[in-house]
Amino acid sequence: MTTSASPTAHQLWTRYRAFLVALISLLIFGAVYAAQRSGENHAALDPRSADPQGSRALAELLVSHGVTIKVVTTTGEAASAAGPGTTLLVVEPDLLTTHQQSVLRSATAHSGGRTLLLSPSPDQVHVLAPGIRAVATGGAKVLSPSCDLPAARRAGPALTGGVQYMPSTPDANTCYPDAGRPTLVRVPLPSGGDTVVLGADDLLRNDHLDEQGNASLALQLLGAHAKLVWYLPSLSDAQGAGGDRSFFDLIPAGWTWAFRQLLVAAVLAALWRGRRLGPVISEQLPVAVRAAEAAEGRARLYRRANARARAAEALRNATRERLAPLVGVPPPQAHTHDALATAVAARLNGSLADPQTLLQGPPPPDDKALLDLADGLDALERSLLSAERLRNP
Repeated sequence: MTTSASPTAHQLWTRYRAFLVALISLLIFGAVYAAQRSGENHAALDPRSADPQGSRALAELLVSHGVTIKVVTTTGEAASAAGPGTTLLVVEPDLLTTHQQSVLRSATAHSGGRTLLLSPSPDQVHVLAPGIRAVATGGAKVLSPSCDLPAARRAGPALTGGVQYMPSTPDANTCYPDAGRPTLVRVPLPSGGDTVVLGADDLLRNDHLDEQGNASLALQLLGAHAKLVWYLPSLSDAQGAGGDRSFFDLIPAGWTWAFRQLLVAAVLAALWRGRRLGPVISEQLPVAVRAAEAAEGRARLYRRANARARAAEALRNATRERLAPLVGVPPPQAHTHDALATAVAARLNGSLADPQTLLQGPPPPDDKALLDLADGLDALERSLLSAERLRNP
């Protein structure tokens, strides 16, 4: 009966069930998170949504103050609508691809209007607002203006916080500092317009608009011009303002960091769970077999199989391996050439039978010839050892 060395299904399940459970949990979490994000994106900061995360209350206030609101969902529409006397609000800039960011920046840099970016990440703010860089991230909180920007001074404390920025231009307005770093930055442009970066978007939502000075700050930032373009980027904007989007462009920026963290965790888990080689230890054998008994048992196997040729070749190979170092013949040549027999004959000076016949001869025809071969090989080895001792006393 043969025993299979392959692991059984139960063994495979026991070995890999932890990884399978972790993978299934990750897939379920991703599906639930994607579903939640999909629902959130439909209502979050949408001026048509009355949900707590929407911005319908702010939109109605702006309309009552004479501001015309135009909702766009593609980069091309947003770039075309930007111009003098227009405020462009970009919701979730992190959803924009590099091509979309470049198109939007080219359209707003000389538009003469205002561009308001909501909590862009370091990569996005570097392209959309070159004079500003993101330095840290925190939570939304009520902060004081601590600046001379008229809109912020009139609004007073507001729910800002979030991403913290630092401008590189001296004429920038920095407001609502958190740990000494501003969370609202306004940079004037040579064209007469400006770019405003807001670290958190909570003050624009329906559920926070009536708190602190949120409504006042939001109305002044978005109502600076008579026209407001409300740009809601989405993953469905496949054309990307004239550029095709790759699969990786559809992945939000946060997932890249999550994947890197999971990769590091997987490497650490592999190092933790991986088998390491320990010191070499000797194994206590259950039975000790003498070398003579092993040789005798192997000889009986040869005799039972009538493998005289195989036994003779084993004897000759062992003798050749022992004689080769004595006469200075490399081991590979001892089995494939006549160099060994020639060297042995030269050392013995014809005192014994031809070494060529003993070392390279035909297989013995019967058991007596096999015994004679074994005796001849022993005599050849003893004679060569004696000759070497005489040459090197």
